[in-house]
Amino acid sequence: MTDRYSLSAGETVLLIDRKNRRYLIDLIEGSEFHSHSGVLSHDTLIGSAEGTTFRSTKGMFFTAVRPTITDFVLKMPRGAQVIYPKDIGPIIILADIFAGARVLESGLGSGALSTGLLRAGAEITGYEIREDFEARARENVGRFLGESALEHYRTTVRDVYEGIDETDLDRVVLDLPEPWRVVPHAEVALRPGGIFLAYSPSIIQVSRLCEVLAESRFGIVESLEVLNRTWHVEGAAVRPDHRMVAHTGFLTHARLLGE
Repeated sequence: MTDRYSLSAGETVLLIDRKNRRYLIDLIEGSEFHSHSGVLSHDTLIGSAEGTTFRSTKGMFFTAVRPTITDFVLKMPRGAQVIYPKDIGPIIILADIFAGARVLESGLGSGALSTGLLRAGAEITGYEIREDFEARARENVGRFLGESALEHYRTTVRDVYEGIDETDLDRVVLDLPEPWRVVPHAEVALRPGGIFLAYSPSIIQVSRLCEVLAESRFGIVESLEVLNRTWHVEGAAVRPDHRMVAHTGFLTHARLLGE
């Protein structure tokens, strides 16, 4: 087995037990993972192939894999409510994030959306009003994507409502209570044809934002929400799951047009 597939010290690994319970750990030589299901030595995992199943001291089985971005976002430390994977994917598509895109992101929270945008190749300038949130976002980004990702993640503690210093941006992406207050600043900061996108939990926020966008140079405005329903498939028993991830937030996006 080549090193490409082997788990290494310093990596973040997801452990999944037979009841589909998930645990996110960082592999450290000489360390141990403790749970009600027993103890598992990190040294046992290090050097083993991804996807290998291990037995704990209590005889419980855990499968070790590298976490996907979905796994990481749902299990990572957070100081603020995160944007969930079901919305991160559509945001990347609706904002048309591409490798090298110059993105202004504000409302960094715990860094979930930042992680998705950086994974897609964006060059992010991040505005965050709270210093503890900025620090947590940078920590989570570095943990999942590696320290090198922070070279593409320039963050600062400041209030985007007071203005945007950057110009000729490709995208402005917001997770803020009052995104309409950023519209005048985005008109100046974005390049012609640039995309403005805001994530808003409340339809009242969406309504106010659309009113302001209608009086601006932005056009091609659309608001939507993404619903996520999984299915139970077991033999002849095929039905929608009893629970679904319905409303989390609305996505409003628009394009900056000419004078």
